[in-house]
Amino acid sequence: MKKATKVFLTVLLILLVVIIVGAVVAVINLDRIVKKGAEVYGPEITKVSVKLDSVHIGLLTGSADIKGLVIGNPPGYKAPQAISVGEIFVRVDPLSLTKDKIVVHSIKVVSPDITFEGGLGGNNLMTIKNNVNGTPKQGGATIVTNSVGQPKKSKNLEVDDILITGAKVTGMINVFGKEIPVKNLPLPDIHLIDLGKDPKGITPADLTEHILDAIAKGTVQTLGKYASNLGSGAMNLGTGKIDQIKKGIGNLFH
Repeated sequence: MKKATKVFLTVLLILLVVIIVGAVVAVINLDRIVKKGAEVYGPEITKVSVKLDSVHIGLLTGSADIKGLVIGNPPGYKAPQAISVGEIFVRVDPLSLTKDKIVVHSIKVVSPDITFEGGLGGNNLMTIKNNVNGTPKQGGATIVTNSVGQPKKSKNLEVDDILITGAKVTGMINVFGKEIPVKNLPLPDIHLIDLGKDPKGITPADLTEHILDAIAKGTVQTLGKYASNLGSGAMNLGTGKIDQIKKGIGNLFH
């Protein structure tokens, strides 16, 4: 009996050591795991490439520092990327990580560079946003696939505060058949609050769509004003066409 107890305790101890070592390895490699996950599942949601330079996660503080996010352009557009961000800061409730809904206190996107191609009504940003809108959804959660093609259900989210600050737009805007170059045109700050506050929350695809929609709207509105100002000066578009630009911008977002 004593021998059996000793064997049992030895096996239990070995199992505990294996579990602890496994947990330590998982924590050490968590940054790499999250980075790889974003680069695998991001394209499934957006239908364009998603790359990250690095991810650093602090489990105890509930913080994440994401560097070098690059979102590619859809097929048919010239530039290699649509959006690049130097750094993103995220604060999460650590206790929510084990629950069905993860609570994100804040997301701060610092100085994104946006590349714009197309017109006010149809462009690369709207195309990516529409791609996200077409991502299959079931039971409130985004459906993605794992490395062997099997469905995998993601957790839902609550995001209390999103701030996109210091954004600049570069590219070409097509207005009445005229290509207008744009370089480092600043955008007003974009601020979103209280997404997924209800018990169900929102899916990662829903969150991505909200953010891209806000970026697309802010970009188009800023570019529309820019084109209107140019139209009354060097471009000499005429009052009628300038009014069409303003009316078109308004109609896009009703």
